[in-house]
Amino acid sequence: MKPFARLALAFLLPPLTFAQVDRINGKSFATRSEVLAQHGMVCTSQPLATQIGLDVLKAGGSAVDAAIAANAALGLMEPVSNGVGGDLFAIVWDAKTKKLYGLNGSGRSPLGLSYEQMKAELAKTKTPAHIPPHGFLPISVPGAVDAWFELHAKFGKLPMQDVLAPAIRYAEEGFPVTQYIGYLWDIGIRNAQAEKFPGAFLDVYAPGGRAPREGEIFKNPALAHTLQLLATQGRDVFYKGEIAEKIDAFMRANGGFLRKADFAKHTSMWVEPVSVNYRGYDVYELPPNGQGIAALQMLNILEGYDLTKLDYNSPDALHLMIEAKKLAFEDRAKFYADPAFSKIPLRGLLAKDYAAERRKLIGARAAKTYDSGHPALKDGDTIYLCTADAEGNMVSLIQSNYRGMGSGISVPGLGFGFQDRGEMFTLEPGHANIYAPGKRPFHTIIPGFVMRNGQPWEAFGVMGGAMQPQGHVQVLVNQIDFGMNLQEAGDAARWQHEGSSEPTGEKMTDGGTVQVESGVPYESVRALTQRGHTVVAGVGAFGGYQAIRWDAENHVYHGASESRKDGCAAGY
Repeated sequence: MKPFARLALAFLLPPLTFAQVDRINGKSFATRSEVLAQHGMVCTSQPLATQIGLDVLKAGGSAVDAAIAANAALGLMEPVSNGVGGDLFAIVWDAKTKKLYGLNGSGRSPLGLSYEQMKAELAKTKTPAHIPPHGFLPISVPGAVDAWFELHAKFGKLPMQDVLAPAIRYAEEGFPVTQYIGYLWDIGIRNAQAEKFPGAFLDVYAPGGRAPREGEIFKNPALAHTLQLLATQGRDVFYKGEIAEKIDAFMRANGGFLRKADFAKHTSMWVEPVSVNYRGYDVYELPPNGQGIAALQMLNILEGYDLTKLDYNSPDALHLMIEAKKLAFEDRAKFYADPAFSKIPLRGLLAKDYAAERRKLIGARAAKTYDSGHPALKDGDTIYLCTADAEGNMVSLIQSNYRGMGSGISVPGLGFGFQDRGEMFTLEPGHANIYAPGKRPFHTIIPGFVMRNGQPWEAFGVMGGAMQPQGHVQVLVNQIDFGMNLQEAGDAARWQHEGSSEPTGEKMTDGGTVQVESGVPYESVRALTQRGHTVVAGVGAFGGYQAIRWDAENHVYHGASESRKDGCAAGY
């Protein structure tokens, strides 16, 4: 096209929308448009898993069926982040009962491993004061499989054989490894090769002595067999039958601590999601042992400021959000734990008057340290995916092996690795999150959900350790305060504060560090530094976002998927 023709065409086109401005310049940015569909939507971090979920919906499956099918596929296709050896949390909107349901599918520590024995075992390691990220000590009972069957029994429509069939087929026939997953896979295998733990981990995930590369076909026949057993024999084969027996025998032979009795006693828990109202939107998270209420505490603090008068990623907006995070994370470090072992002041932590007290602590400069608050005691690496079906049901589901590829331990013949979630216990006497046998550790994985005027508005999540509550707040503030659409809210440049006090015992004394993506304006970085923040450029680990929003007026689902990962949103 000639230059004058391009100029003439430019006058005919509408002005650039918010979504079309480049993130590198510090403005809002979207890698693609939102996905729109009337009958169903699936958003995951791997395109083939998204297609599987969509196929299940088209075959008459429910949103829960699609979520389980996609999750099973992700355990095969993204083993760096999740699998049947990990835990699961979910929030489900049931259109029939018009109610939100929460499921805590996290497992517990071995009943036969006492606190004293844990200390004795740690004395033999390089990190006697902390539970290590790999090996047998951080392994807790995998809860994901039981959670699948709990969800399916309550909300499923198709037989479990049909739900798991696509993942079984891909495990047998293979699939091409995608770019970002392949990159993380290589890192995980290099770490595992350095550790050299007993079992079949490297045999399963490093055929030929290395991680599969982008575009190479990966098969996992052992996992196909495990999923086939689940499809035909149900959850009991995992927790009371053949699989539990194989795990027990392997653990006894190699110095591990899980036993068949640990599996037999495992149960998921249906829990009431908890919420706060943020500017007319009811934001829901699951209660501890997860960290979801940290996002709610941050929103309560931020509600006292009119962020609409501040520019997106401006120094003032960033400073307030970072300090709100620091405050919430002090409470996270002290109070969040398994409620079966300690009484958590949940209502007090989420009270508006408590947020008002905490808000007063935010000054003009970055705080080097905060103390946890005194809430009133009143009665009362990870994948995220979301699905929605034609009947209006919506699922917000998150599942994880925790750090990297988990513990690095895999039982021969089963085709999956165990999570290392037990690393998140502390050994500090008297702490709410202290290690104990049969206890659920503090958990980082959190599904999110938003209601508005009594109707479902959005299922959403941002994966990635301590980034998750920070990410939840950022994508919601981007939408509610800064007017971004679903895809823009996830693609917009993010920040992440690190170095807060932790449930594992660490204490923030230096204010921590703020990592920022390249799209955060230099003027904001400079202003934050002048206010006392330590700011560095981040090169990753800013989370992985998926979301589905329900447009009640037009009866249309809007879908969005993380631009920083390999996935996609799709509907029909």
